[in-house]
Amino acid sequence: MEETPPYISEDLKKFIVTSAPPVVYYIPDFITEEEESYLLQQVYKSPKTKWTQLSGRRLQNWGGLPHPKGMIAEKIPEWLQTYCDKISSLGAFSGKTANHILVNEYKSGEGIMPHEDGPLYHPTVTTISLGSHTLLDFYKPISGNLQEAESPQTEENRFVFSLLVKPRSLLVLQEEMYKTLLHGIQGREEDLLTEKVVNLRNRVEKPERL
Repeated sequence: MEETPPYISEDLKKFIVTSAPPVVYYIPDFITEEEESYLLQQVYKSPKTKWTQLSGRRLQNWGGLPHPKGMIAEKIPEWLQTYCDKISSLGAFSGKTANHILVNEYKSGEGIMPHEDGPLYHPTVTTISLGSHTLLDFYKPISGNLQEAESPQTEENRFVFSLLVKPRSLLVLQEEMYKTLLHGIQGREEDLLTEKVVNLRNRVEKPERL
């Protein structure tokens, strides 16, 4: 059995999702409803210039703009720094403190295509979800050798499983989950819970809509 890195706190270890590849930690109710409301207020009272509009969603960038030659750091506001420190204290970043945050807004029916976060970041992504649940879907990457592919490399064929991410939860992805698999969110109006959602407490016997 593979040993957990020593910098991972005991508080985080007990939330490992053993039904997924290495490594997923999922902490429900990581923040309170009051904290969730406070964070949403801070997000939406931020200057309009902090928003970047992308296809199908918009986002805020805090801490600086990463690029291959490094990042010119910008001071993170206290309302975000508090949660950088809280997550980092769990050992999620190998004993270091998070220094960059993306605030992604997804409205009903919006999503993001399968992607990887890449080598500019520490090989860890942590997410606090606000306002609503979502299903985070995971996919095998497109094979570089098309002749060896067993079937057409569509999004549907490359889909592996999903994680249910509830409001106020913390999700931590590392190792294979960060480096090997792609992740995305389908642009759906409602989600269907099936046996492919691997972090459900009880196995789903019949599909359930959210």
